Amino acid sequence: MSLVINDIILPLGANLESPKNYVISNVSIDSRSFQNNDETLFFCLIGPNNNGHDYILELISKGVRNFVVSQDISHSEDVNFLKVENTLEALQKFASFYRQKFDFPIIGITGSNGKTIVKEWLNFLLSPDYNIIRSPKSYNSQVGVPLSVIGINEQHNLGIFEAGISTVNEMQKLETIIKPTIGILTNIGSAHDEGFENLGQKIKEKVKLFSHVEVLIFNKNKSIEAFLNPDIKTFSWSSSDPTADVMVHHKTYSNKTSLNVTYKKTCFKINIPFSDEASIENVIHCMMVLFYFQYDLDTIQKRLALLYPIEMRLKVKKGINNTTLIDDSYSSDFQSLKIALDFLENQKQHSKKTLILSDIFQSGLENDELYSRVSQMIISNKITRVIGVGEVISNYKNKFLNGTTFQSQADFLTHFEQLNFENETILIKGARSFHFEEIVSLLEEKTHETVLEINLNALSHNLNFYKAKLNPHTKMMVMVKAFSYGNGGLEIAKLLEYHKVDYLGVAFADEGIALKSNGISLPIMVLNPETTSFEALIQHQLEPEIYSLKGLNAFLKLAKQKHLKHFPIHLKIDTGMHRLGFDEIHLEELISILKNCKTVQVKSILSHMATSDDLSHNKFALEQIEKFKRISTYISSALEISPIRHILNTSGISNYPQAQLDMVRLGIGLYGISNDPQEQKFLENVGTLKSVISQIRTIQAGESVGYGRRFVAEKETRIATIPIGYADGIRRSWGNGLGFVLINNQKATIVGSICMDMLMVDVTSIACTEGNEVIVLGENPSATLMASELQTIPYEILTGISQRVKRIFYRE
Repeated sequence: MSLVINDIILPLGANLESPKNYVISNVSIDSRSFQNNDETLFFCLIGPNNNGHDYILELISKGVRNFVVSQDISHSEDVNFLKVENTLEALQKFASFYRQKFDFPIIGITGSNGKTIVKEWLNFLLSPDYNIIRSPKSYNSQVGVPLSVIGINEQHNLGIFEAGISTVNEMQKLETIIKPTIGILTNIGSAHDEGFENLGQKIKEKVKLFSHVEVLIFNKNKSIEAFLNPDIKTFSWSSSDPTADVMVHHKTYSNKTSLNVTYKKTCFKINIPFSDEASIENVIHCMMVLFYFQYDLDTIQKRLALLYPIEMRLKVKKGINNTTLIDDSYSSDFQSLKIALDFLENQKQHSKKTLILSDIFQSGLENDELYSRVSQMIISNKITRVIGVGEVISNYKNKFLNGTTFQSQADFLTHFEQLNFENETILIKGARSFHFEEIVSLLEEKTHETVLEINLNALSHNLNFYKAKLNPHTKMMVMVKAFSYGNGGLEIAKLLEYHKVDYLGVAFADEGIALKSNGISLPIMVLNPETTSFEALIQHQLEPEIYSLKGLNAFLKLAKQKHLKHFPIHLKIDTGMHRLGFDEIHLEELISILKNCKTVQVKSILSHMATSDDLSHNKFALEQIEKFKRISTYISSALEISPIRHILNTSGISNYPQAQLDMVRLGIGLYGISNDPQEQKFLENVGTLKSVISQIRTIQAGESVGYGRRFVAEKETRIATIPIGYADGIRRSWGNGLGFVLINNQKATIVGSICMDMLMVDVTSIACTEGNEVIVLGENPSATLMASELQTIPYEILTGISQRVKRIFYRE
């Protein structure tokens, strides 16, 4: 991209007096990105939880000189403020304007499922013959699509963009931006059903993407055809409708499938390395594109046979020698490198940052320009060292400060021990052909095969869901106690800091010390500080909750010895929970101690509701709220202070919005759990506990399984053993026919007693093999379901997951 301000004023419909005609080479919406510079055009988007206008001064200090704004901004002599009505619409207009500069085939993909897989597979299948620009990762939203299209440059000759919508009146905007010439409609499922009145309305909205395509590829379906413009040319396939252009039947053998295809009155077979229905359907869509592009059958057969599972996630893993790994080892292109570097900054846990990078493909740039840009990006992101792998990147070693290169992955592995990986965050990013998963395997801390995968996208979604319920000036504390409710502490704290929450809350000082020692700068409140921890608490700048006169006097004694001034503390008031907190009878003594005290500063006053999740106790809850308001007002007046006041937890945020006061405390809701079944529908599952099948055996009628022979087979039965047990957090009472796991999306009932390290399931009716993945806990069975069956609460289920289970954090 190379534009000047005068080029874009009219397309944006912007007002700008006396423009400074700066060069624009990139677009940004994220103030935190290290890639912002003097050639950035920054769109100040306004969302329910953030306002880009708030970061203008910070961005100017970093050199940004061009802003698209919708609010009045103080004049700055050397800065352009392009004033528009709506900055998101301006971003979309800019992308549409930019798209019109290019004239080559664009494939537009939409549907409920399979969009990203089809896009990535098409990139693999077509990249030997085309220079492709495609959506990075899953950038398919009202913001993601324009950012994707803006990545086009003069060297590209084919585009593949996906479009996702969640409600009506969205797709027309995306169609204007993408302007696809070839359309693909993937599977229509239940995703985002809540945004549409019915299935017909959803289909009608999705097919708007294809308003001007030369051809639409889809699985022939009369319900879909009813909503298509009759003038649209279609190229359809089917396994049942003989009027389709291509007929496809398939037979599955173990993990492979044979497609029997009839096209242009010719029958032939195509073998593909997948057996699940979703993958088969996605492959057929790709095959149809190859037909449309008139590839010969031999090429189609060979390339489809080489397709592979797509990893769409950036994973954070624990590495050897106190390292943190960010695994993005299946793609290497310029656009996704930008995303990965921003994610590295978001999740870095060490000051030292290392990038292991393969040759970069599909950039659309000449190598000299490409690696110059990569070098600048790496410098901007303050990467400590670069390790390049590949013949091409090795030619540009001199462009990287502190850079080392290897001709091949084998060469890298030979010198692995000499690279001394320790105490650093390592981003591993490589094209699939470089097999960087072997590098990840070498660097990864070895643990057993059971893992808890944490979806950082879901965490962000849930955080924003609750933020949207708050008044504009209400602060948010997020609870990360108990290892973030069993999900993992530091990585989640990093994400929350990235989202700029106001406070973190932990139960005990050692939890806060661990976070502060690993670079968390957010203020952290310790809710249950023991007097023995006060010394360490002060040392690490943690802020104690003080709930008794004894505790207050002990803390003040130590604080005075250390000559502290205005050290922040938080006063806990008991309004009816009767767990911790000052009783009303102690208020006068409390006030007399703190009156004119310069040693500490009362940062906040808080209380805890006992029944915020149960509206049958509404009267009691309201009494607690009123009592808290009265007492906190009295203390504030007596001490002549203006502290932050907070009483609401997750359920309180939803059920008592009138009591938000100055701050709320978000807990279990962040992790995808609500006591309200209606609210639960809007939250996303965060943690998925996974394992594998260790062994499968067949037992005969009368034979038993496990300790105590609690299960005895009534007929020949296939039994699978899973390496997870009650030492990992799976309650023993979940066994013996009550609980289940998912294998290949089918329920496998737990039989016999759950052991310390293993459990056994009945897989008689499930096609599976040793090594297959097992879902132990996640969307199904959910923590809520398991808690209900075990007559407990989801908190106990989540926090019970043992820390010997490895946590893997990922972002889609």
